[in-house]
Amino acid sequence: MNYRMIARIISPILMIEAIFMIPAWAISYAGHEVNAADAIVKSQFIILACAAVLYLLSRNARKGFYAKEGLVTTGFSWIVMSALGCLPFYISREIPSYIDCLFEMVSGFTTTGSSILPEVESISRGLLYWRSFSHWLGGMGVLVFLMAVVPLAGKNEGFTLHILRAESPGPSVGKLVPHMKQTALILYLIYIAMTILNTIFLLLGGMSLFEAVCTAYGTAGTGGFGIMNDSMAGYSPYLQNVTTVFMLLFSVNFSCYYLLLLGRWKDVLKDEEFRLFWVIVFGFIGLIAWNIRSLYPTFGEALHQASFTVSTIISTTGFVIADYDVWPAFSKVLILCLMFIGACAGSTGGGLKVSRLLIMFKSLRRNFHMNMHPSEVRTIRINKHVVDEKVVRNAANYMIAYAFIVIISMILISLDGFDVETNLSAVMATFNNVGPGLAAVGPVCNFSGFSGFSKLVLIFDMLAGRLEIFPIAILFSKSTWRKQ
Repeated sequence: MNYRMIARIISPILMIEAIFMIPAWAISYAGHEVNAADAIVKSQFIILACAAVLYLLSRNARKGFYAKEGLVTTGFSWIVMSALGCLPFYISREIPSYIDCLFEMVSGFTTTGSSILPEVESISRGLLYWRSFSHWLGGMGVLVFLMAVVPLAGKNEGFTLHILRAESPGPSVGKLVPHMKQTALILYLIYIAMTILNTIFLLLGGMSLFEAVCTAYGTAGTGGFGIMNDSMAGYSPYLQNVTTVFMLLFSVNFSCYYLLLLGRWKDVLKDEEFRLFWVIVFGFIGLIAWNIRSLYPTFGEALHQASFTVSTIISTTGFVIADYDVWPAFSKVLILCLMFIGACAGSTGGGLKVSRLLIMFKSLRRNFHMNMHPSEVRTIRINKHVVDEKVVRNAANYMIAYAFIVIISMILISLDGFDVETNLSAVMATFNNVGPGLAAVGPVCNFSGFSGFSKLVLIFDMLAGRLEIFPIAILFSKSTWRKQ
């Protein structure tokens, strides 16, 4: 294990984290939030001190860096970044418990949006900004940002693909252009441009600059931390509709936007994952709107509520405009299904991913066919390209690990005595990075009722879900730390 190289990568990550706290400090300072501003400065000092220590320890690091190091680096960086990023909340005592601070920050960086805060508006504006910005930073991935802007290993950095694969959501990661640094830069430029566009549309709807920026961060990262106690319910239909559209746009594989920039719109329309995603979206909107039509004065209002809710759940954003926990059982089951499915691979959304669902469906169909024709050899194709059998196996392994973690997590948090619906939806909401669940963790509730132990379990679920299980699971494997 190349520990020095791992430390060399984590060190600039912490420096970036400290730098990105500056706007939060400026907002607190300008708003005369002395306690929050002081807490942010102290946190920056601690983070920079840790970065300096790691930098000194990583001098003369050898260049050997393989898939295992990429997974370990990704897992460790997210844990360290969250453990230190929550310090402003703890030092300011705006969230007195460190575990609660850690839960809130992990929820932010993993773009989950689950919260322990019963009164969001009581938090200072500077810390609300930092809380929302954590979504944006975690949405595309801080390591992707690092590769895009920081030269770490010269012209031929061999480790970048290992890191990008470990941090990017979906069953496989490829290059948009021959060089990984250029790929990372293209992804972030598209991400920034879409965030700015989202902010402009929100400003046109009457939001203040602070509200628009924080909401755009939560939408772009598909995180969903609101700055109001009622999330998005108090805003106009126009602003809700804008958010609906952008939640879905950020749920699409960013490679599609790159193809659109190249003028290859036919390739986008032919993409099987892209088409299946929109079939699921419009299909579920229609089913839920039909099911809840009697709860609203007009079908148009029911359609508006269904559209926003389907968008916020499948994108795993977590913004709320309605208490869908009081909807009929049919709609709540569909919402649980959407939590499971999630967004497209290569997007900022969480969940299983539509591409992985597509692979599993085609693999199941192939297995049925081979049972009837055992001598026939069949391959799985997506977009007319043969899917590597390694990708198919990884999708199956992911599902096994997924089911195992969900079951164990449910068993562990059930010690707190909540009902099955609460426990199941809490695990599904955190592991799939959705945010709110059902029952006691529904859209008008929060996660503060869970014990410290259960919150640690759910913290693990959030990290495992955002990093596709293996970068976190590998940290608990003896073989990872065994000397070769």
